[in-house]
Amino acid sequence: MSPVTAGVLQMLALIAALALAYRPLGDHMARVYSSEKHYRPEKWIYKVIGANPSAEMRWPAYLRAVLAFSAVSLLFLYLMQRMQGSLPGSLGFSSIDPDQAFNTAASFVANTNWQSYYGEQAMGHVVQTGGLAVQNFVSAAVGMAVAVALVRGFSRSRTGELGNFWSDLVRGTVRILLPISVIGAIVLVACGAIQNFAGIHEVGQFMGGTQQWNGGAVASQEVIKELGTNGGGYFNANSAHPFENPSPFSNLFEVFLILVIPFAMTRTFGRMVGNLRQGYAILATMGVIWIGFTALMMWTEFAHHGPAFEVSGGAMEGKETRYGIAASSIFSVATTLTSTGAVNSFHSSYTGLGGGIQLLGMQLGEIAPGGVGSGLYGMLIMAIIAVFIAGLMVGRTPEYLGKKISTREIKLAACYILITPALVLCFTAAAMALPTPGNSMTNSGAHGFSEILYAYTSGANNNGSAFAGLNADTQWFNSTIGIAMLLGRFLPMVFVLALAGSLAEQKPVPETAGTLRTDKPLYAGLLVGTILIITGLTYFPALALGPLAEGLAS
Repeated sequence: MSPVTAGVLQMLALIAALALAYRPLGDHMARVYSSEKHYRPEKWIYKVIGANPSAEMRWPAYLRAVLAFSAVSLLFLYLMQRMQGSLPGSLGFSSIDPDQAFNTAASFVANTNWQSYYGEQAMGHVVQTGGLAVQNFVSAAVGMAVAVALVRGFSRSRTGELGNFWSDLVRGTVRILLPISVIGAIVLVACGAIQNFAGIHEVGQFMGGTQQWNGGAVASQEVIKELGTNGGGYFNANSAHPFENPSPFSNLFEVFLILVIPFAMTRTFGRMVGNLRQGYAILATMGVIWIGFTALMMWTEFAHHGPAFEVSGGAMEGKETRYGIAASSIFSVATTLTSTGAVNSFHSSYTGLGGGIQLLGMQLGEIAPGGVGSGLYGMLIMAIIAVFIAGLMVGRTPEYLGKKISTREIKLAACYILITPALVLCFTAAAMALPTPGNSMTNSGAHGFSEILYAYTSGANNNGSAFAGLNADTQWFNSTIGIAMLLGRFLPMVFVLALAGSLAEQKPVPETAGTLRTDKPLYAGLLVGTILIITGLTYFPALALGPLAEGLAS
């Protein structure tokens, strides 16, 4: 069997698995966020935190709860790292430096999981499991809660109430993420991933010296890192490490975990707004972009120029022989089109155009299918923009799901789509203009520029994957990428929740013969075009200086 055929079969198997999970998971999530019943363990949590889960919140109160919870999480994780040397289970590791602790805390609270440190050489068991793994759960649940609040904005009318953040947070964690993670961790352990609290031990001779590894609760952290579209690995090699991702089957299973909730949330959306066809339209838009990007990535990697690459069947540098080009390409696209950031190959070693595809996937806003929650609300923002553009074409006031898209809604949507590009391009320009940050680049020219552009694109879009080759463990990059991660995560949420509140206050607009049908293939095509054009106009100059220049020169 040729490598290309094997890649196509893996894609077909992945699509089949996602299709099987789509309906039951999507319906389950809709029931979770629509139910008025509180389970006993959830009541205990509400009592501990002093929250009333039945109290409805308007968007300012919902936003304050999101920010307050995230601020406390940031402080707690920062202090855990700063006190690591005094904590049990630290494996003898010292406390983390202030700039590194801030960067890591911001990273995991923002659902980014950017890592400028070697996990197996810096973090002990308590920080890994009690700090980082916990944030993998709750930061994902925060994104899902904000998405559900926006969906309620479409489904409700003549009220500004969007639900209760504390209820949405707890339910998303207890009823969705935890059960799937338990099952997924068992699957990964069966595949060969480790799960223990072993200390540092020798595993044999390596290049004339002794090689040492520490154990850890790897399988349980690996599953939520993928399921919650987080991405931070227990080991520096991330999902290329055999302790995290032992086999081709576990590799495909991890890709499934990355994609299953973001895709299934489109059915949750359709179910909650009372029109499943609307969810299918969003699903089709996400699916077209994901499949198209995967096909392009496989083509660029298999068709790399040069006799050495032709003999080996493509560009194998930086890729695990356990997976090969096809599985590495599938994983790479899945992780950059979502906010996952996990890697099973060295992104810097991809072809110039392959690196451009990875960058563009993040620059789209990670909406195909995107992160858990963030992918759905990002796509719905783009849906509003597409409806507005269609309304301008025909001279009609735009409407979406029975809600008028007026000046206020468009301003909020425009602010949302401008925040991340502003962060990426401004920080990249500053790093290239100042003398010190450039010293962190391993490569010069177009590839070196791509290293810095990728770092800020990954940080501001809350992805977390690294192009590698860039020494990001400096005060400049730890601080600026940390700021980019926090602003890139929480500023957009401000506009999403404000938009949700504005929509919820409207009364429904009756559908007429002139209403644009947003559940048809024509609209899905318009939405795809809108996404690509807006991103292309925004990022094309930067992409031309980096991956495009490198790809055309090779």
